[in-house]
Amino acid sequence: MSLRATRDGAVPIYVGNENLNEPTQAGSVQALASREVIVEGAATRSPLMLIHGAWLSSRSWDTFAEYFRDRGYDVSAPEWPRKQGDVEELREATDAIAGLGLTEIVDHYEAQIRALEHEPILIGHSFGGLIVELLLDRGLARGGVAMSPAPPKGILVLPFSSLKVASSALAHPSRWHGVVPLTLDEFTYGFVNTFTHEEAKAAYEKYYVPETGQIFYEAGFANFHLHPPTELHFAYEERAPLLIIGADQDHTVPASVSKKQFKKYEKSPAQTDYLEFAGRPHLMMTAEKWAEIAGAIEGWIAGVPEKPGVAAGKASA
Repeated sequence: MSLRATRDGAVPIYVGNENLNEPTQAGSVQALASREVIVEGAATRSPLMLIHGAWLSSRSWDTFAEYFRDRGYDVSAPEWPRKQGDVEELREATDAIAGLGLTEIVDHYEAQIRALEHEPILIGHSFGGLIVELLLDRGLARGGVAMSPAPPKGILVLPFSSLKVASSALAHPSRWHGVVPLTLDEFTYGFVNTFTHEEAKAAYEKYYVPETGQIFYEAGFANFHLHPPTELHFAYEERAPLLIIGADQDHTVPASVSKKQFKKYEKSPAQTDYLEFAGRPHLMMTAEKWAEIAGAIEGWIAGVPEKPGVAAGKASA
């Protein structure tokens, strides 16, 4: 692993398996040493699959989906299984998601990937970031980006802010296998703490949906089980390239937790990179300067090696 210092007070950019000599600003991947980051024609691009996080729907990807489609990418943002309809419908029909666990969700996305003609690049946020890591662990996808990913098994200590957000689910045993709602105040603290009150209220009304408690139970008690659904094989040599992104104002998955995940991969020869952005909350895809993050991801994607002749359905058959 290498740590590159940055100019002008920008947060550090950590890059794995690279020898880096020049400083760079967060939000820019001129960056990744010998990699080519000039984006070529759309015909050579892998499809992108965006995977949303907990207490959200695919609507949370609207900004990123438009950004990448405008640049010629084939973008999909499938909902989690058992989630049907728009945000307003999901708030009303909550019974269907009770008991929905992580394995069922990951299996659902594996089926989506195998139905594609070409291996995709996966981009996931929060629990969606962990889902990306689990899919790469299964040998699926050409590469993956995990934005503030939920912690897998092996992250033993969490900051107070993470525990405060998780308490909405874990402090109420009746919700462990049921459905977990969030109030406006809880959503503001966990997702949009850098927003004004008016902006936070608008984001809550636009993006929030109740969530299955099962995933929080599985993640919260993962370290007490031998093989929980959140288990990753950090030393897996054949894993596709992975970029982990941290946000320094994130209360739900603080940057310190994202860095811990990055460091868990240090024994693997597989490409693992880390970028951290200053001033961003958990819901960074809708926050100010979200396009800087999208641009950094686009540059990183351009440096992911091709896998000639490998279709998605053949990736790990």
